[in-house]
Amino acid sequence: MHVTMVKKRLSGGRPCDKCIQAEELLKRRGLWERIDEVVWADEDDAASPGMKLAQEKGVTLAPFFVVREGEQEQVYTSALGFIKERLAPVAEQRPAAAALGDDAVSAMVVELSGKSPGEVVGRVLSQYGAQAAISFSGAEDVMVIDLAAKSGHPFAVFSLDTGRLHAETYRFIDRVRRHYGIEISVMSPDMVAVEDLVRKKGLFSFYDDGHSECCSIRKVAPLRRALQRYAAWITGQRRDQSPTRADVPLVQLDTNQGKSGPILKVNPLADQSLAQVWQYLRDEQVPYNPLHDQGFVSIGCEPCTRPPRPGEHERAGRWWWEEETKKECGLHAANTP
Repeated sequence: MHVTMVKKRLSGGRPCDKCIQAEELLKRRGLWERIDEVVWADEDDAASPGMKLAQEKGVTLAPFFVVREGEQEQVYTSALGFIKERLAPVAEQRPAAAALGDDAVSAMVVELSGKSPGEVVGRVLSQYGAQAAISFSGAEDVMVIDLAAKSGHPFAVFSLDTGRLHAETYRFIDRVRRHYGIEISVMSPDMVAVEDLVRKKGLFSFYDDGHSECCSIRKVAPLRRALQRYAAWITGQRRDQSPTRADVPLVQLDTNQGKSGPILKVNPLADQSLAQVWQYLRDEQVPYNPLHDQGFVSIGCEPCTRPPRPGEHERAGRWWWEEETKKECGLHAANTP
């Protein structure tokens, strides 16, 4: 297969913005080397090779890609469409997590022990590809997405929209989608269950009788629905996030969330610190939620999140009116390796 990318050069000599974005997207996904040649369409020169090729193919947009394979030729005017159809590895048959069993998972734990987060993510995606999903909401999760994008393997991403998130979080989700050129499945709660809860208990019942019921409807149920599509689940959990996560394993069989049996759950950042995560985000220029600039550390729903006070743990601002050992919403119920 031979790939020609046609980029537009403006009058001042600068590539067009969409051409720059397409090249950055290919590089982030480790796919730039799959481009065999770049041909320039000079805005002021109708005789430039790229302009001639655009006229020949009847294309008026830039960039575009010409793919030749044997006698076959196809033109793509969408970078995402080109990546999805021609550069994504062919999906192989992926084993179901339930078929792995405890012995296979234990062997994977041994294999991945001491590996970097990037190596862990790459190993899982090399086996599961798009049947492995990254659950995305916070800074740790977008670090995992960045590692996945750089692995060159296909992967899936989903996010839980509780209906109570900060406006900044919604914009953050869309920014990540555009930055990496990926699809994000946004899972919403069952509206009948939400309406029933609100009718009976109002909009802020969690301040009176705890967050479990609300989180079960708005987060846990949509998570279980999301995981039915996948064989593996990759999270951004860290052991030092809170006392409830001190024993988070690198790899485990999650027996709590899968309706059809256990699902492989991988926590590649388990032994990373908050400082290490933010060092990565800064070094790699990874997008983050602007609420972090306002003092927020762990960010959930708007009514249930505040910035931690000086000296408090990073998750102290989550459900701050409750006892420390109850600061989990049910997404990560206790498991054993």
